[in-house]
Order: sequence, then C-alpha cells, then structure tokens
Amino acid sequence: MTIALATLLIYAKDMQRSARFYADHFGYVTSYAVVDGLIELKPQDGGAEILIHQAAKSLKLGSAALKLSFSVPDVDRFVATAAAAGLDFGTIHRARGYAFANTKDPDGNSISVSSRQYRA
Repeated sequence: MTIALATLLIYAKDMQRSARFYADHFGYVTSYAVVDGLIELKPQDGGAEILIHQAAKSLKLGSAALKLSFSVPDVDRFVATAAAAGLDFGTIHRARGYAFANTKDPDGNSISVSSRQYRA
C-alpha cells in the first residue's frame, strides 16, 4: 500500500484572508472560489495542497498542537524576501547543517521554514 500526506485542511476565521496569506507568502495558486465550503490552494513546486475551511465560532484557533513546516533551500533568503513582502519571522535558528525560522498565519497557526531537507 502506498500512502502519502497530500492535503492539509486549515480552519480559518476569514477564509479569503488565509488563502491570500498562503498564496502571497508560500507560492500557492488558488482561484479564491469557495467550492463545497472549501478554498483549494495548489502548490506550484510540489508538496501538499491546502484546503481552507470556515472555522466554527466555537473552534479555538492558534493551538500549538500542529506546525506546518515548509522546506526551503535557503532560510536566510526566504526570511528576507518574506520580510520585504510584510511577513516577519522570528530568529533564524541554526542546527546540525540546517536552519529554521518560525512565524504564524493569520489565525495563529504555527509555521516554520526549514532547510533540514536540503542538508548535506
């Protein structure tokens, strides 16, 4: 049996705002149309697609139970480019042959960019 993580479903207070965030800062492509209650975002360069779903008012957002980690070959460059586009990351941390930095999406969900996948 083949199995792969192919889709992430993200609950959002403002679906359009969250879709714009992932399209603008992480290169996802979307029509922004709500179809079957979801906004579909496709990655340009491979990886999991993202579906944005309207969060129920009772749902507590921004929990640290899950973090999205995007692989990038050059964390310093990505963070600098993101900052120029209005997305701030925290300190760039250095580990054994790779780097990573953290931020949050509009609903407080944890996100990191990491070069771990590209380490020698």
